[in-house]
Amino acid sequence: MNRNQVRPQRRHATLSRIERVRRQAVPKPRVIIALLLLLGLVSVMLLDGYLRAEVGNDQRVRSDASASKVPDSVLDGGPFLSFQGGTARTRSVPDKTIVLTFDDGPDPEWTQSVLDILDDNDVPGTFFLVGSMISRYPDVVRRMVDDGNEVGVHTFTHVDLSYQSAARVTREIAQTQLALAGAAGITTTLFRAPYSSTNDAIDNYSWPVYKKLGAMGYTSVFIDTDSEDWQQPGVSKIIKWATPKSGKGASVLFHDAGGNRAQTLEALPQYIKKMKAKGYTFTTVSGAQQRAQGQQAQGQQAQGSQAQAPQGTPATAGDTRQSNPEQAAHRTADTATLWEGRALLGAVAVAEWTVPGLAAVLAVVGVAVLGRFAMMLVLARRHYRQRNRRRFSWGPPVTAPVSVIVPAYNEKECIANTLNSLAASTHPIEIVVVDDGSTDGTAEIAESLGLPNVRVIRQPNAGKPAALNNGVRHARYDIVVMMDGDTVFEPDTVQRLVQPFGDPEVGAVAGNAKVGNRSTVIGAWQHIEYVMGFNLDRRMYDLLRCMPTIPGAIGAFRRDAVLGVGGMSEDTLAEDTDITIALHRAGWRVVYAEHARAWTEAPASLGQLWRQRYRWSYGTMQALWKHRKSVTDRGPSGRFGRVGMPLVVLFQIVTPVFAPLIDVFTVYAMIFVDFKASLLAWLAVLLVQLVCAAYAFRLDRERYRYLLMLPLQQIAYRQLMYLVLIHSCVTAATGGRLRWQKLKRTGEVGTPAPGTGVR
Repeated sequence: MNRNQVRPQRRHATLSRIERVRRQAVPKPRVIIALLLLLGLVSVMLLDGYLRAEVGNDQRVRSDASASKVPDSVLDGGPFLSFQGGTARTRSVPDKTIVLTFDDGPDPEWTQSVLDILDDNDVPGTFFLVGSMISRYPDVVRRMVDDGNEVGVHTFTHVDLSYQSAARVTREIAQTQLALAGAAGITTTLFRAPYSSTNDAIDNYSWPVYKKLGAMGYTSVFIDTDSEDWQQPGVSKIIKWATPKSGKGASVLFHDAGGNRAQTLEALPQYIKKMKAKGYTFTTVSGAQQRAQGQQAQGQQAQGSQAQAPQGTPATAGDTRQSNPEQAAHRTADTATLWEGRALLGAVAVAEWTVPGLAAVLAVVGVAVLGRFAMMLVLARRHYRQRNRRRFSWGPPVTAPVSVIVPAYNEKECIANTLNSLAASTHPIEIVVVDDGSTDGTAEIAESLGLPNVRVIRQPNAGKPAALNNGVRHARYDIVVMMDGDTVFEPDTVQRLVQPFGDPEVGAVAGNAKVGNRSTVIGAWQHIEYVMGFNLDRRMYDLLRCMPTIPGAIGAFRRDAVLGVGGMSEDTLAEDTDITIALHRAGWRVVYAEHARAWTEAPASLGQLWRQRYRWSYGTMQALWKHRKSVTDRGPSGRFGRVGMPLVVLFQIVTPVFAPLIDVFTVYAMIFVDFKASLLAWLAVLLVQLVCAAYAFRLDRERYRYLLMLPLQQIAYRQLMYLVLIHSCVTAATGGRLRWQKLKRTGEVGTPAPGTGVR
């Protein structure tokens, strides 16, 4: 297939038809779909990373800070801090009363067990929840509230708010309230800061945060007794440290998430029984506030804990859940908040399913990629040693003349170099130039060269397959060589290319296409791809007898074999892949001649490269779909269908489509997990690719200096190729059509000298 020449529109096409084709060239809705898929993936990854921000132990991030701006009444006051009327007030837990508080949940394992213990002992708890955990485990929160426990905000990502901007503080609270609304249909007026402890830990940095939240209507909850269960000191010490002194009431801190809480689960029921035996009662933060308020009012009517509601959730009549005074801090979420919360939980659910699923796919892709590298290295080495043995022979030397077909459409920049390179051939040839309706004088240039054995055949513009078929019909010899109009051969290229026909089973031969214009960055990237990807692959496929594509730049065929399968088909945009698979199915063997080299002009701009590769990818999918029945065929056709087609689908479609996950997850891990470890893993994969590329360059006797471009190729060029393939998949899935396009040529690839390694 001439992958560099593309079929133009017929000259007699009407304007309306041209306009229709122009609109089909780049299907905008499909581009939008591809971009939306990419955007959706990035959004899901960011959301999942945000949700999985690490929850650490409750240790102060900042220590020894001044508290000069904090009122002494707050520092020495009780654990419940509110700002009714704008004035800071604290309240203590009444004597012989315990408020069990739990931080860092919910957790599907530990929190559920804590709830079971509380239920078995008929005591309530107050849980300060991390919004990201609420979003991931809403069922646990729903049970928590239904069981009569009270909940409070512990930020969304467990950050020290004293380091954050006012906007970040508001966002952390609002996101947690949304998650709570989506999970249980409520919001709350209780708040506990991560890394907080007793009142005297408030400093000049955190005080403004508490004042801001107080103005929003929140009651900040501290502790006066810490079990320090996060240290896992042992059950006896947890119980000892959680016990208040001298019959005092206490706000006691435990943890139901953030680590291994086995000791907490063992200590908690023993602790509850011990404290009940001492005459203690258990309640929630709201229950304790109401008791304390009742004592302070000395018989006056208790006013409850009707703290000012957080902004956006005013404490209107019927808004507070009055049915249970121990849940007085809860507010019924309004309709807007409720649905926003459900939307958040829905997005989180998608992320929770998508990211692990993609991670599993990544594992499969990683194995496939490494497996492909291993197969290529092993089989390429075997192929090289087999074909370069001194006694290796395809059979009797092929010395008979062959026909070289050169389809050309508007190739004025290149046609002279192409024909001059053929004229220097050491093998007897006839040259058949099929001018496919060129408008730039290509045919005239070919004729003016006055080269011997050159025939120029003119035809109305009909596309490359028609031009090749026309050339085959006019060919005088049994072997035909097909090439591109912008490609140049070395003098011994034809002679090396046709030798495999000494084996009567061989019906076609793929040559070694080289990038001639490799002096630019884009050219160097494609050079690496040609050597490492295309030619190393062909060695592997050759040994497995399932070569999927004979490159349009250089390929040789038995004329009868081509005619026997109906010639070059116009059914697909990848006629070279189509004809190759057709020959396999007809029982012919297709091989690779590594020493038959052709120099082609690769696209010089990203736009041209995109159009070319988009057509290649889409055309390959068309060809595979056309020959899908080979999977169930018997004989040679079935061999390709059951060996070659799965390999092509796996290595050229499925793996490249999902290969970006490697880079996406690398960036994800660098941001959210471990930057150093992730970077080292990525570099390890790059090293494997570098080893494969270096070996491919060695086999092709190429200069290693181009491998310096490999890291940049992996970062930039490879991503472009992935997007092209994804675009092609979207087009194929939506039934789109793609037209042929003519790439701009410069003619800079000149006639190579014999044995030239690099032009």
